[in-house]
Amino acid sequence: MKVYFAPGSRAVRTVWLLEEIGKTYDLVRFTLGQKEMRGPEYTRINPNGRVPTLVDGDTTITESTAIAQYLGARYAPELIPGPDAANFATYLQWLHYAEGMIMPPINNYVVETILLPPERRNDEIAARSLKLLNRTLGAAEAHMQGREFLAGDFTIADTVTGHAVIVSRRLGADFSQCPNLAAYADRLEARDAFKAADSA
Repeated sequence: MKVYFAPGSRAVRTVWLLEEIGKTYDLVRFTLGQKEMRGPEYTRINPNGRVPTLVDGDTTITESTAIAQYLGARYAPELIPGPDAANFATYLQWLHYAEGMIMPPINNYVVETILLPPERRNDEIAARSLKLLNRTLGAAEAHMQGREFLAGDFTIADTVTGHAVIVSRRLGADFSQCPNLAAYADRLEARDAFKAADSA
């Protein structure tokens, strides 16, 4: 199994899940923005030139949430509630919340504060993105009241949306009114599998 990876990217989610389920993998390491990510060798594997990409035998997947669903279904079904489980709908909601709600303002904020050269950055867009990010975290904060993980027990949703929560905090989202999310992020960051992925 091979993972195309860059530190600080969504690829951390993939490595985190592989660590959680104890699967061995080989890393092909990039840095974000590295020109080889847009080169012909890699775009033959992932036409978008993004990470992560998972290659498992004859199977190649390039979307981080799809990778998580694949790995869970194939190798760790205990981390995926079945359709008859009481927490199935909750699990689905929070599995997809990261990409639907949290990551779009994160993407805009990162572009305006990190990726663009200073002369092209727009402070107004950055501020608006951070404000929207804080609003999307509010729903997650309310949901986490009295909960340890997003869908009861630890599931692959925690490696996807939980990762987005961790990234939000690291980027400077306002967690002063989010004690539930702060405690949740602390729990996730304390997991050995996350630590391994975070330092990969």
